[in-house]
Amino acid sequence: MAKKVEHIDIKCIKDPSIVKKLDRKSLALLCQDIREEIIRATSEYGGHLSSNLGVVELTVALHRNFDFPKDKLILDVSHQSYTHKILTGRSLENLNSKDGVSGFMRMDESEYDCYESGHSSTSLSAAEGFAVARDIKKEDFYIVPVIGDGSLVNGLSFEALNHIAGRFGKMIIVINDNDMSISRPVGGLGKFFRRISTARGYNSFKERYRNALQKNAVGRWFYRFSYSLKNCIKRILVPLTLFDNLGFTYMGPYDGHDIKMLDKAFKRAKNATKTVIMHVYTTKGKGYEPAEKDKTGYWHGVTPFEIESGEPKNMHPGECSWPHFVGDLVKSEMEKHEDALLVCPGMIKGSHLEESFEAFPDRSIDVGIAEEHALTMAGASNLAGMHPIVCVYSTFLQRAYDEILHDCARMNVDMTLLIDRAGLVGKDGETHMGIYDEAYLKSIPGTNLYMPSTPQEMRGLIDYSMEKGHGIVAIRYPHTLFKCKEINEKSFEVKPWVKLENVKNSNEAVIAVGPKGRQLLNALSEKGYQGELIVALKLNPLPEEIDEIVKKDKIYIYDSYGTEAGFVESLSAALIKKGFKGSVKAFAVPNTYVQHATIAEQEKEYGLDIETMLKQIL
Repeated sequence: MAKKVEHIDIKCIKDPSIVKKLDRKSLALLCQDIREEIIRATSEYGGHLSSNLGVVELTVALHRNFDFPKDKLILDVSHQSYTHKILTGRSLENLNSKDGVSGFMRMDESEYDCYESGHSSTSLSAAEGFAVARDIKKEDFYIVPVIGDGSLVNGLSFEALNHIAGRFGKMIIVINDNDMSISRPVGGLGKFFRRISTARGYNSFKERYRNALQKNAVGRWFYRFSYSLKNCIKRILVPLTLFDNLGFTYMGPYDGHDIKMLDKAFKRAKNATKTVIMHVYTTKGKGYEPAEKDKTGYWHGVTPFEIESGEPKNMHPGECSWPHFVGDLVKSEMEKHEDALLVCPGMIKGSHLEESFEAFPDRSIDVGIAEEHALTMAGASNLAGMHPIVCVYSTFLQRAYDEILHDCARMNVDMTLLIDRAGLVGKDGETHMGIYDEAYLKSIPGTNLYMPSTPQEMRGLIDYSMEKGHGIVAIRYPHTLFKCKEINEKSFEVKPWVKLENVKNSNEAVIAVGPKGRQLLNALSEKGYQGELIVALKLNPLPEEIDEIVKKDKIYIYDSYGTEAGFVESLSAALIKKGFKGSVKAFAVPNTYVQHATIAEQEKEYGLDIETMLKQIL
């Protein structure tokens, strides 16, 4: 008989073996405690809330039915790993902070994390890699990738499914169908899953029906009987699924919050002779009412908040965020240009494009988590007479390098490419850094890369990008704040470089990038620095203005938004090529993977904070 435990201090859990010993009542208490801890931790430190609340029971059931780390658990994106971390002995204290656990799976944190990811749709390919190696080495263990229904729309997932279907190696693929990805999923596959799992009203009724019958033995027997009868009828009447046609064993859908049901399903899946697709449906945000009701993605990733009210803790009166400001500018451009086509791969809420999507539904397209498709489609739309405005996070733009080069720049399309979250991103850590796009975009002919340092420059750049004949105008901007009073309606004539001060006969110059760069230049001016102060608005291709600084004796280059392989390397090399004889000191993020911490801590670690820079220059 299973050991009865009324209550467990989750902070004392050392390994997941505990969940295999608990009865149903104790498991329910454990799941409740885990939810409360997730809500507490994210309310204090921020993090991914809704996705973690939705998979508590599913994660517990996984650890009850498999022997991790011998068996391999691969969580797609891995932003839903908080329950997994708790069950494997890790505290959520200081979550995402410099001295705390990562918000994603990390192999250096625990032997239970066999794979790392922060981007969508990698889990099936990774699982097949483990499966191929296992089968070649004739080893014996289960491989369990867990992928959300929103992640299946990515081409990488279909490529993996196609390959997995052609091999005889087995894995158990769990599809977490929560009718959301970040916000509501789009496209035919999303509709396919909504049809399978039926309407939410039905599921809500079914949950109440189950709870009502679970109160005594007769009720539990009748619930199991009615559930089996329903599934039997469904199998007769419902046609084969996509997965059946690919040759997989399809099981489900199952209630992802019913551990007893999941236990039985996993036992069946383990007995299957080929790869199983186990379809479970869950409620994203379960256990916290504001998150459960959220349809926009607001509670997907949160900053610290008050649990009772749901209000953010850190308010910033008088300040605006760059993504909010850019979202407003995009709507303005959509109003002015009837040929403007807004394309976004799944991040409408994050990039604050809701108003444009609401005002211009026919010209605003969310392609879901499909960055490659977004860029190729956008490029082709320009050839057909539209002007695409593509808004994408820097870290996700990495996935569309070939499409930018081959399908857009090569054909000289006009495009406004808005690169959100450029630079250091803080607590999301190494999988989400926006520091690499400078280096790879500069390798693509016909790509013009800019980074404004003021709202006025951003307004001028977007206006400029909408004109015909400029090719791809890529504009980077960070996810930071600026004073709202800096916003004005003054026109800005786009220049490659903006000189703040022209000191005659000075033999030094400081060339800086972005809002932080302008902050440094202003601080130098206040300190009485006598060198020339230049904001580098255009990062690639380098402008003719470089000829004006070749005769300087000393040049400082500061870019806290890109790696050493980006703008600072380009400018340093170009100066040498032009015969520069003086000294160059370049300051940028090392070409490395930056760990989770605050942006200020990351800048300090790499000597890019303003205080350190002033000491370096003065």
